[in-house]
Amino acid sequence: MKEFIKGFKEFALRGNVIDLAVGVVIGAAFGKIVSSLVSDIIMPPIGLVLGGVDFSDFFISLNGQHANTLAEAKAAGIPVIAYGSFLNSLIQFLIVAFAIYLVIKQVNRLFPKKEEVKEEPTLCPFCKQEVAEDATRCPHCTSEITPVIKQS
Repeated sequence: MKEFIKGFKEFALRGNVIDLAVGVVIGAAFGKIVSSLVSDIIMPPIGLVLGGVDFSDFFISLNGQHANTLAEAKAAGIPVIAYGSFLNSLIQFLIVAFAIYLVIKQVNRLFPKKEEVKEEPTLCPFCKQEVAEDATRCPHCTSEITPVIKQS
């Protein structure tokens, strides 16, 4: 049991796990901000321009019963497709995705790109043609060669 607890402690205190936990908490808070931005700031003017409608109340009754609002329909137990709520969620998703894109783009600018290190090809010591690293004979001049052992 002590080994289990020790292993879990090592896992939980690794930098990546803590970073992930912080990211989840910040992401949840950011999600609430974006949700408020969409429902309280973006959608009301759009609804006003479209004739004073509230997108969150857009729904389709599946059993034909009439209700004026989504809350009314839910209270009456009417099965509905709440496509207005879906539109709000879709807009929220697009805002979050765009914000993440901007953040990642800026973070990538902070870190220089790693240049790919191209290894020099192994050449035959006799004819200077490229050969496989572990070749024992050159496929071009058929000379016997000693494979080069690379140390890491």
